[in-house]
Amino acid sequence: MKERKTLQRILIANRGEIALRAIRTIQEMGKEAIAIYSTADKDTHYLDIADAKVCIGGPKSSESYLNVPAIMSTAELFDADAIFPGYGFLSENQNFVEICSHHNIEFIGPNANVMVMMSDKSKAKDVMKEAGVPVILGSDGALKSYKEAEEVAEKIGYPVIIKAAAGGGGRGMRVVEDPKLLKNLYLAAESEALNAFGDGTIYMEKFIRNPKHIEVQIIADKHGNVIHIGERDCSVQRRQQKLIEETPAVVLSPEVRESLLQTAVKAAKYIKYVGAGTFEFLLDANNKDFYFMEMNTRLQVEHTISEMVSGLDLVEWMIRIAEGEELPKQESITFKGHSIECRITAEDPEKFYPCPGKITKWIAPGGANVRLDTHAYAGYTVPMFYDSMIGKLIIWGENREKAINKTKRALREFCIEGIKTTIPFHLKMMDNIDFKNSKIHTKYLEQNME
Repeated sequence: MKERKTLQRILIANRGEIALRAIRTIQEMGKEAIAIYSTADKDTHYLDIADAKVCIGGPKSSESYLNVPAIMSTAELFDADAIFPGYGFLSENQNFVEICSHHNIEFIGPNANVMVMMSDKSKAKDVMKEAGVPVILGSDGALKSYKEAEEVAEKIGYPVIIKAAAGGGGRGMRVVEDPKLLKNLYLAAESEALNAFGDGTIYMEKFIRNPKHIEVQIIADKHGNVIHIGERDCSVQRRQQKLIEETPAVVLSPEVRESLLQTAVKAAKYIKYVGAGTFEFLLDANNKDFYFMEMNTRLQVEHTISEMVSGLDLVEWMIRIAEGEELPKQESITFKGHSIECRITAEDPEKFYPCPGKITKWIAPGGANVRLDTHAYAGYTVPMFYDSMIGKLIIWGENREKAINKTKRALREFCIEGIKTTIPFHLKMMDNIDFKNSKIHTKYLEQNME
């Protein structure tokens, strides 16, 4: 039995709604929350409810939320026991994890070795093959040149998709339908990956037409136990960016669902994972065959809907796991109803370009089983330096139809003025007949709404 330890002061190495969400759980656990902020976030309200707040740099992420020396200095100044990374920024930075360990500060998440294993998508695919997880046909690891890419594409057949090994958010990714276009698209993806991630490593996979994006939430403790918190359907996307997520994924048969969930648990055990993580899969158009796509070694934006159907607080469990607590048995976790999350962003609802600025009016929706995770309010100025998400509307209903109706009602009630937001887009989707019939796939919006 590993030794239990108590974490009392936790520094939150993040900003916005996830910082506020973490502060709430930390304080409800009877612990202290230390908030950091940039000069661009100095007037944000949630800083005033933290137990301590420290400005660590200028408005750019590189000056503040990615400023490791400033973050570690703050952690040591306030004698922090642990750091909660949230998502984005340093949440999947293995060097940061090692620095935390060197300073004897608990990183609330997996160890650096697992992060390294899963961060390179081509290597992650090889590991999953070893674990017996189904993967998509493709290159055997990274490609050395476009010449090799041509050989692999010829072998597995067109269409193919070129991906950045260190990628995310659709960057460094190109679909190739025509062999004549492969060289140019390969070089474009390589260049974009190098600029975006500082790593131009490229690999290739067979391109699956119109798949659904299904992911499994797992949590794992330090004693080798792994449980799943169900699956999520994240197929409503625009250019690889998730917009709406829901659970359960109603297109899955009971047999396919069970196979998917157990595959994720098996994979987590194989890599000796610890903490909250998500295995992402592509589900073929027949809704039967699924393939490993990637693993996110952190908390996901959409963890909220898994909480709504399970009754668990995943941030609380991340902290309890970091303290050495054992997980409950899978059989003790029950799932009830249906939950939908709409990401509310400060963007034009049709073109999706950012619209930072001051919010002049803010009326939040209410009612039973309506949750709004946000750091925004009337008078808040959305900065131009960070992700445009200003909140997440999370709904629970007894079934999918009731959840959709409640989401629609809450969106109508939600009033934000002064900036453009994606609320009109979400309202349109709640009336979309294909969405209602669960016929949305990852390319749907690009094919039908652009």
